[in-house]
Amino acid sequence: MHDGEDYAAANAAPVPRKRRKGIYILPNLFTLAALFGGFYAIVMAMNAQFDQAAIGVFCAMVLDSLDGRVARLTNTQSAFGEQMDSLSDMVSFGAAPALIAYVWGLTSLGRWGWIGAFVYCACAALRLARFNVNTAVVDKRFFQGLPSPAAAALVAGFIWVMNDLGFKGYEVRWITFGLMLYAGLTMVTNVPFYSFKDVQMKRSVPFVVIVLIALGIAIINIDPPTVMFGLFVIYGLSGYVLYGWRKAKGQQTSVISISTDEPEERGLHK
Repeated sequence: MHDGEDYAAANAAPVPRKRRKGIYILPNLFTLAALFGGFYAIVMAMNAQFDQAAIGVFCAMVLDSLDGRVARLTNTQSAFGEQMDSLSDMVSFGAAPALIAYVWGLTSLGRWGWIGAFVYCACAALRLARFNVNTAVVDKRFFQGLPSPAAAALVAGFIWVMNDLGFKGYEVRWITFGLMLYAGLTMVTNVPFYSFKDVQMKRSVPFVVIVLIALGIAIINIDPPTVMFGLFVIYGLSGYVLYGWRKAKGQQTSVISISTDEPEERGLHK
């Protein structure tokens, strides 16, 4: 009896050990690099190098747009990566632009200055939190409110242009204050902004598209601060134009549950 039990125990299949959950390196490297861009921007603002601070925010924006795409292309998406991306965005596109604007020009407004900076920072946090909980029910073709990287680009781009033109922060402090309120409050509206997520990078495109991309890069290089700020001003207004156009046509203005690519989600929010 004991011999049979010993034999069965000896020939039993080994119990597989549970593998520890690891962290995907590649997409999180891009996220950490974006976080460094925001941190670098804050440090540069503390040293009164506002051009470099703005460049740090724009670099963070580019890196932030890559980490998700890299994760999808390499099939390395994870819950950890999503949380890491949100925390990085809060630093790079929430705290960093608010602090840069405050140090650059809002300090001369006293309490109104830090109120303007805080409103922007708080709205960035609210926008990111709402984005995380609404991911499953929002039409992927549009953002619900101005995305935080675009809001940060508006603020950083304005400071970059003004500094490049020789304006001091206190000379345009009220314009800066108004821009902070506009960018912050637009982040938490329900105004739809095109997300460009339906653009397929793997799909072949006509030759003229490559020519137009090269032309766009050349135009940006003529005067990077002015051109990039101008582009984000247009984007920052485009949501309201789209909202007004849909309203005038009698179409649904909400971006909740209108995606034809996700029929199981339609009708959740009527």
